[in-house]
Amino acid sequence: MGLFDNAVPGGNITKPLMIALGALLVGKMLSGRSADQPDQAPAPTDPTPAGTTASDGGLLGGLGGLLDKLRDAGHGNAADSWVGTGQNQSINANDLGAALGPQVIREIAQRTGMDEGELLKQLSTALPGIVDKLTPNGQVPQQHQVASAFNS
Repeated sequence: MGLFDNAVPGGNITKPLMIALGALLVGKMLSGRSADQPDQAPAPTDPTPAGTTASDGGLLGGLGGLLDKLRDAGHGNAADSWVGTGQNQSINANDLGAALGPQVIREIAQRTGMDEGELLKQLSTALPGIVDKLTPNGQVPQQHQVASAFNS
């Protein structure tokens, strides 16, 4: 896996967790197919601002969108610590779920086949290290750089 080695405690990222991280950060990792699947109608009450579901930007508009969502929910200090060069702060699974929103969590859980609670637990453990690895110089990379990290 290269870039993500030792990014999470235990150093082991399961395939469902990689799919979940890809869904948040790189939209095309949601599935191997196009986004418009006939059996999945878009939800009319999507709280995500228009334009943030770009085909390569993940459910929240990529890494920058994820960080903005966390900041908006009052978890800016934790999110900024992941990007910065110091110690990564943790985030509680329930806080992460509230920041991402139930619709996003439900969609990722369906795509990965994971239970929503287990998904949040694993994401809250993995995200600090993954974001830290994606931002080695304390700066958020361009979306294509994030995408290439998932393809290597």
